[in-house]
Amino acid sequence: MKSTIFATALMMLAYAAGAKAQDKVRITVIPPENGTITVSPQLPPDCMVERGTKLTIRAAANKGYMLDGIYATADQPYKYYNECCAPESLLVADKAMEVGVSFLPQKTFSKIRITNNVVYARPGNKTLKYDVFAPKKAKNLPCVIIVHGGGWSSNTEDIMRGMGRELAMTGKFVVFSIDYRFIRNGDGSGVPVEMYQIIEDVYGAIAHIMEHAALYGGDATRLFVTGDSAGGHLSAAAINFANFIGDGGYGSSYGIYEFKPTYIPQGKTTAQIRNEICQSLLGAVPTYPVLTENALMRFYNSDFEKIRHITPICFIPKVMERRVPQLIIRGTQDGLITDADMQNYCKAMTDAGQEVKYLQVGGIGHAFFDWRHDARSQETFDRYARPQIKIMVDFFEDILSRKK
Repeated sequence: MKSTIFATALMMLAYAAGAKAQDKVRITVIPPENGTITVSPQLPPDCMVERGTKLTIRAAANKGYMLDGIYATADQPYKYYNECCAPESLLVADKAMEVGVSFLPQKTFSKIRITNNVVYARPGNKTLKYDVFAPKKAKNLPCVIIVHGGGWSSNTEDIMRGMGRELAMTGKFVVFSIDYRFIRNGDGSGVPVEMYQIIEDVYGAIAHIMEHAALYGGDATRLFVTGDSAGGHLSAAAINFANFIGDGGYGSSYGIYEFKPTYIPQGKTTAQIRNEICQSLLGAVPTYPVLTENALMRFYNSDFEKIRHITPICFIPKVMERRVPQLIIRGTQDGLITDADMQNYCKAMTDAGQEVKYLQVGGIGHAFFDWRHDARSQETFDRYARPQIKIMVDFFEDILSRKK
């Protein structure tokens, strides 16, 4: 009897020890080059911390360098990235992670001024913000608005910082890189976010940018929008659906599907914002974008009208109503976005009388416009994204030249 009790006690102790071990995760700090990283509270020698521990990560650059970003990566259940451009970041240790910082030569930033985390709205649990990349001494320059990708459920505007810097360093544009709420319960607020609300966030960001563009040397009457993957969908939606900005609600009344911007400047009506955005959005460059119904049906099940009203191909305005010139970019090896869908969208644009160009980039797949801390991602960006950004600039300048 005693031996049985003793054995049971040992088993319970072993179980408790195992459970306690499972409540800890390993945080591995990658030694940086050209700067330092500090983690607070300090990690124990075995780098194991209680799951849910809040860690403050601080970065400091050596002389001649500037911070590119603080990052955290994990391999479970898929490759996870969290990147932040601020010199201090709060990280919740909810899984085993590698944490580090990356730095770039100061000359990379010599021609531009960067402003991070400008708040444009607080619609729920998430504070919405954007980063600004402006040429030094910018004055009355056209603006480019970037919308990041990530399946509408991951990443932040920081992942588009490479594109933001490249566009601003031409000296021709002030660039705004925005974030938005995540679909369904991705923000942890307990109130599910619908796709139409994410589109409303994009319009809210545009309204806020138009109100404040001059502070950074931008011209609010000359706007372009671009984005990759999910952001490509949102950039196409922003320019195509601008006529549907309004107060009528999204499907709450029969036949009414309108988008009310998350932010509306004080003293302005939604109708005024609609007119200003319609007049100021001059073109879009959706890159490897989601443009057709097949990839969007999951968000509204069998409610086909709600699906149609978030699908860019379904509401391309006729050219006599409003011009929405677009350049579509896709990698030939993209396994998520098909050439057939891009061709169908381009045909729909042409049928509406709209200007559209379709560029396929050989030898590359999805997400090559993303900028991350690792050498492989940066090499991909250098090889495939930089040349397309030059084509993007040419596309914008051609539209501007015809507007004069």
